[in-house]
Amino acid sequence: MTTEQNVLFTIFGGTGDLAKRKLYPSLYRLYKKGLLKEQFAVIGTARREWTDDYYREIVKETIKDLTISEEHAAEFASHFYYQSHNVNDSEHYVNLKELAEKLDVRYHINGNRLFYLAMSPNFFGTITQQLNEQGLVSDNGFNRLIIEKPFGHDYESASILNEQIREVFDESQIFRIDHYLGKEMVQNISTVRFANNMIESMWNNRYIDNIQITLSESLGVEERGGYYDKSGALRDMVQNHILQIVSLLAMEPPTKLKDKDIRNEKIKALRAVRLYKPEEVKDNFVRAQYGADSSKGTQLNHYQNEMNVADDSQTETFVAGKILIDTFRWKGVPFYIRTGKRLAEKGTQINVVFKNVPLNLFSEDVDEDLPPNVLSIYIQPTEGFSLQLNTKKAGIGLETDTLNLKHKHSAETVANSPEAYEKLIFDCLNGDATNFTHWDEVASSWKFVDVIRQTWDQDHSELPSYQSGSMGPAESDNLLAKDGFKWHWKPVNPDEEN
Repeated sequence: MTTEQNVLFTIFGGTGDLAKRKLYPSLYRLYKKGLLKEQFAVIGTARREWTDDYYREIVKETIKDLTISEEHAAEFASHFYYQSHNVNDSEHYVNLKELAEKLDVRYHINGNRLFYLAMSPNFFGTITQQLNEQGLVSDNGFNRLIIEKPFGHDYESASILNEQIREVFDESQIFRIDHYLGKEMVQNISTVRFANNMIESMWNNRYIDNIQITLSESLGVEERGGYYDKSGALRDMVQNHILQIVSLLAMEPPTKLKDKDIRNEKIKALRAVRLYKPEEVKDNFVRAQYGADSSKGTQLNHYQNEMNVADDSQTETFVAGKILIDTFRWKGVPFYIRTGKRLAEKGTQINVVFKNVPLNLFSEDVDEDLPPNVLSIYIQPTEGFSLQLNTKKAGIGLETDTLNLKHKHSAETVANSPEAYEKLIFDCLNGDATNFTHWDEVASSWKFVDVIRQTWDQDHSELPSYQSGSMGPAESDNLLAKDGFKWHWKPVNPDEEN
């Protein structure tokens, strides 16, 4: 494992929810493992008037369930410093530079700077410009920038934002984080494909009927109605998480398992995603909103009645779609995707549905299909794999049965696995961009999504609704049925997953 890095973290949005829930616990896990030791420091910045001591108490509170001891937590927190900061005020960057230079000397950091923008993308351009103009970008170490989604709200805004950032940081210094790329089983996709000849030799349109990707959320929008009503499921989930998974499933084998080679193949895969014409969108994508529900004894609001949501909102809380990839390998294989809020259960899984045998020898009706072989990759909350096979039922005769060969990571393995943000921050410290998105990936994703979004924005017909606790509207099932397929994952309970 790579040795510790000397580095100064500057976290813009240091008092925010992301910093408290993800960043500080992830940094502490790296500290416990010795990947951060003595020669690192963290500057947290935000508008609030906090002292260093108060900031350190907040940091210790965020890691209380992870700490070895109070003394160890205090040692870790002693590396944290706070600076009240207005991102639009140049003078504040001068003060930030003075503190950064003091900490660089105190902790022997050698000019290594990692800037984490854990705040609204509206400020990304301003912050990066000020970092450059006020001399916070060092001359004698590495400079890396981590930015969170959403990266723009369409291709045009994303392109403007990218141009602003690229005036200061080149592409090799920009780490666009998508936490799904830090998940254990998403990172396992490439291993399953390229380390198993049986799988890779069948990973094409000769043997695969369709691929299904489901990102299901059981909760509604909760307190995020104001943000969500301007975003919707298409922008919030499809443009980033889902299309990143598609690229990993569809990419060609890289020449080496290096960040540049892997990202090049992902870019090629996303560029091959067919861009629909506006008139094709209705046939290939469906949207809906969750409805009110009181079936489980608790009154759940219709989406339009949620806090900070417009009462005539046309924002989708569910999307299902058919993606086609125009490459030799994938010609004719649909990638079906769906994601939504207030569905049957929280979970993310991929189902690779293989073509059926040409003739059913086990039935008097030879045209009757056997159940297909399905490779399932469970991403969350369960982690693991299953392979659905047809076998003979025990006993007399040749009646068939379905067998699931399963491997699921134990609770202990899951608990001891690095959390997604921990992995991604560590990758950034080591300059490994494999699991971060390149601008060309972002651009291709937005171009695909923009056609759908613009078509929907011109359609003022009433959105379908779906029952809370279901897996979406009937239109989602019909999307597959008209191609002769059906969704493989129909949750019953965690112990009876298909």
